[in-house]
Amino acid sequence: MGFPGGPDGAGTLWCGEAEDMGLRHDQGIVLRSYPFGEADRVVVLLSPNQGKIRAVAKGVRKTKSRFGGRLEPFSHVDLVLYEGRNLDTITQAEVIEAFPHLRQDLDKVLAAGAMVELLDIVSQEEESSHRAFLLLQRSLRALEVGPMHPDLLTSFLLKGADVVGVAVALDACAGCGTPDGLHRFAFAAGGVLCDKCRTPGAVALRDGLTAYLAALAAAPINDLPEADRSLTTDALGVTRRFLEYHLDRRLAAAVKVL
Repeated sequence: MGFPGGPDGAGTLWCGEAEDMGLRHDQGIVLRSYPFGEADRVVVLLSPNQGKIRAVAKGVRKTKSRFGGRLEPFSHVDLVLYEGRNLDTITQAEVIEAFPHLRQDLDKVLAAGAMVELLDIVSQEEESSHRAFLLLQRSLRALEVGPMHPDLLTSFLLKGADVVGVAVALDACAGCGTPDGLHRFAFAAGGVLCDKCRTPGAVALRDGLTAYLAALAAAPINDLPEADRSLTTDALGVTRRFLEYHLDRRLAAAVKVL
């Protein structure tokens, strides 16, 4: 499968092609990094074919590091990795997309932080992550160009829930499948419920919110419907709480955006 802007200049994905003993090419989007030893960092990336990758960038914490700012969070990079027993070592890193305008806007940085937080939580090592990678790549591109859509993060989280197999039921009852009488929402049940299937604790959402969430879930991330400011905060809040319930953990970065 090809990805625009791939390291060969023709959109071809280099992943796992061994050229020399112990070396392989890959690409990924940097999710985060953390100190390792006195001068190194472990960089955590999302690769489309390999899932979550943890690799050591040696000397990156030194002022004269050859990696410079190429391994910052959100950067889409092409890598050459030396395969190690426990951790691979990054021997080369070239930026494919840096998203410089995103980094100049605090709201966009916070939204991007929430995106990478979710995918860091749900992605597994050595497991194909094509859909998650493409969702993150397209979302970062949407943040990079023009003003940020107020519901971009909500749409990302809804699509992210689908990618990890816990899609929110918004068009039909999560209990019986009927499209009628969808007046309640239950986190445990997986989304909207009809009156017949309503369970204790199911809540009534603000008028229009269910349809609004359904539209955000269905629309392309770069072509979202016009924002309704009266529903934006509730939409993000419900989506975040839904994911937190099913992941059984708090999404700290998403809370900062609210």
